[in-house]
Amino acid sequence: MFKIICIIAGYYFLGFWGALLGWFVGAYIDRVRAYGSGALNPMRNAIRQTVFLETVFVTMGKLAKADGRVSEAEVEHAELFMKKLGMTDAHRAQAITWFKQGATPDFDIEPVYQRFIGICGHTKNLKEMLLVSLIVMALADGEFHPEEEALLTHLAGRLGYGPDAFKRLMDMVLNQTHFAGAQADPAKALEDAYKALGMSKDSTDAEVKRAWRKLMSQYHPDKLMGQGMPEDMIAMATEQAKEIQLAYDLIKKSRGVGA
Repeated sequence: MFKIICIIAGYYFLGFWGALLGWFVGAYIDRVRAYGSGALNPMRNAIRQTVFLETVFVTMGKLAKADGRVSEAEVEHAELFMKKLGMTDAHRAQAITWFKQGATPDFDIEPVYQRFIGICGHTKNLKEMLLVSLIVMALADGEFHPEEEALLTHLAGRLGYGPDAFKRLMDMVLNQTHFAGAQADPAKALEDAYKALGMSKDSTDAEVKRAWRKLMSQYHPDKLMGQGMPEDMIAMATEQAKEIQLAYDLIKKSRGVGA
């Protein structure tokens, strides 16, 4: 889109060479908009990926320790989660180290979040995907313990999400994760589908479609990787995107509307 505009503007003001310059400038802008600035700087992107993984698994260890002790079941859950992500052996070994670090008694997690904010904090998608990842992990055992919720609410605040904003995000993720399993009760399934998109039955068709498009863009693998989300974590984002699509399809069917 911007590439075409820049080509036309360049040709209008400077002729052929202006159009050529416009092509390069427009392509640059389009790439940043589509994939994030990390796609233009692989070294910076690699740093973001490492910091993202560190923050995820240190926090996971901290969450496991939130109730005072790390159970064998929580350790097993963490390892199963890593396996489900299809992490490389090297990343898995490092993730276990970070998990144990976060689970250390009295571990101070604030410097970890200061580093995350300093390196990834200007990218809204990465902040939100960090919280989504942690919510999914916390819900994986079927429960969301008060200690886990309190810690995540505090950490969300460090990322700029107030309690109400974090609660809305948590409700969306909860319903993105489980709503498809509620198909035995069509009314409940439809209610959960709306929640998965952050909408309600009173939302207009245009509002629902706009929310769906925004979420699908947010979970787009190329965009996430371009902004610094590690490839190991993309599988989880892809699963969330599938649930969002199921939710949208169900809402469209109930309203009798097309694409």
